Amino acid sequence: MITLANMNSLDFAKGGGLLPAILFDANSCRVLMLGYMNQEALVKTLNEGKVTFFSRSRNKLWTKGETSGNFLLCKKILADCDKDTLLVYAEPTGPVCHRGTFTCFNEEPESNAQFLQELYELIQTRKQLMPEGSYTTKLFSRGENRIIQKVGEEAIETVIAAKNNDHDEIVNETSDLLFHLLVMLAEKNVTLEEVVTNLIKRHKGA
Repeated sequence: MITLANMNSLDFAKGGGLLPAILFDANSCRVLMLGYMNQEALVKTLNEGKVTFFSRSRNKLWTKGETSGNFLLCKKILADCDKDTLLVYAEPTGPVCHRGTFTCFNEEPESNAQFLQELYELIQTRKQLMPEGSYTTKLFSRGENRIIQKVGEEAIETVIAAKNNDHDEIVNETSDLLFHLLVMLAEKNVTLEEVVTNLIKRHKGA
C-alpha cells in the first residue's frame, strides 16, 4: 500500500512526472474512471483523504467533486509491479462522471437490484459527511425516532396504495418505504448485506 513514507519508490519519471491512476470502487468493485497524479496530487490525496488529480488540460491540481460535491473518498492506494501505475480504492459520494453516470465508462449497475446497494452506500456516506441541503442529512439530524416514524408512515401509505389497487401509487409508496428502510438500517449500523444474507439463509432452510 502506498503511503507518504514509501511514495518515493514510485516511478514518476517514466510518465513525465505523472502516474495513471485507476479509480476503483471500494464497495462495488467497479472501475470508476482514469485520472493522472503527480507527486503533489498524491500527497494531497493521502493527507486529505479526497482523491486529487493533476489536470493535463488545465495544468493544475483538481480534487474530484470540488465543483459537483461528488467526492471520491480515498481508502487505499496500491502500485503495480513496475511502480508506474496506481490503483486507487475509493468510496464515491455520488455519480462519478460529470455526465451524471455511475462511472466514466457509462457503466450502470449490473442489475436494477444492485442499485439498492449503491443507494445504501450513498446513504451511509450522507450519514458520515452530513452535507447541507440533503434530505437524508435532515433525517439523520432529527434522530432515530423521526427515522423510525417515517418508516411507519411510509409502510401505512404503501398498504393504503395496495388496498386501493393503484399500481403507480404502489410503486411510488414502495420506493419511499424502501428508501426510509435503508436510512433506518444505516442509522442502526445494520448493513444491507446482513439482511440479504439472512434472506438467503431463510431461503435455503425453507
